[in-house]
Amino acid sequence: MSSVSSSSSSSSTLPAPGAAALKVPGFWRRASQHRSFVIGGVLAALLLLAALVSFVWTPWSPYAMDMANKMQAPSASHWLGTDAFGRDVASLLLVGARASILVGVIAVGIGLVVGTALGLLAAARRGWVEEAVMRLSDFTLAFPAILSAIMMTAVFGAGIVNAIVAIGIYNIPTFARITRASANAIWSREYVAAARACGKGPFAITMQHVLPNISAVLIVQITIRFAIAILAEAALSYLGLGTQPPQPSWGRMLSEAQTLMFQQPLLAVFPGMAIALAVLGLNLLGDGLRDLLDPRLARAR
Repeated sequence: MSSVSSSSSSSSTLPAPGAAALKVPGFWRRASQHRSFVIGGVLAALLLLAALVSFVWTPWSPYAMDMANKMQAPSASHWLGTDAFGRDVASLLLVGARASILVGVIAVGIGLVVGTALGLLAAARRGWVEEAVMRLSDFTLAFPAILSAIMMTAVFGAGIVNAIVAIGIYNIPTFARITRASANAIWSREYVAAARACGKGPFAITMQHVLPNISAVLIVQITIRFAIAILAEAALSYLGLGTQPPQPSWGRMLSEAQTLMFQQPLLAVFPGMAIALAVLGLNLLGDGLRDLLDPRLARAR
């Protein structure tokens, strides 16, 4: 019994792989040398900076229409030109970043909180609880975010709130499945068996041992799902189901530009590039974090 207690005591001080990697003195040195992490971090920071700057400054009001100066090419006055309503494209892009970040944060937050809780519950209880959670996840995955948004729009009307809810619900099964798979691996470890032998309950083990040790996996998944949420919001806005006028949105900018491709193709190029760079940056950031937070790589370097 003393050996079990000793094992439990030593195991209870084991740091989570992700947390340990972040505290390693050489982590930021390795991060600065990781090309994907650096490029992804810069692009993600630019997305956040654009949204923050738009709250205090934009070249022009994104809501002001100037029909006399519509469809202008990029110039010193309008850096990226104007759209079919005379609105400044650069200002629309800056303010449109708000909608992308808002949808990403809330929708991924919904998936993270609910999905992680369900995944942890399934791994801790097993049996019929695990089976019920997994079958519910399979059922939810049968309704993609766009299809869910269309159904919600038919009932409640179009809007960014319905888009957020639809994307958030679609994120839940992804986080639940990843959490359950990662947590099951932790539950089979010796230090968890030692903790159980010392009388710790499932909740205490989950909070003290399981959740900290799967945090790295969840952090990586957050960046990936954030990128998918931005794409989903752009697609929904393109279809008229997401952000509604007059609030700027990258997806709706693309929708409005599709009939003007031959007159002013740059109206589609700029929001398309914004979406592509935001998604690329978050995916590269996720790839970099996956490499940097891997405990095996952290110990090897």
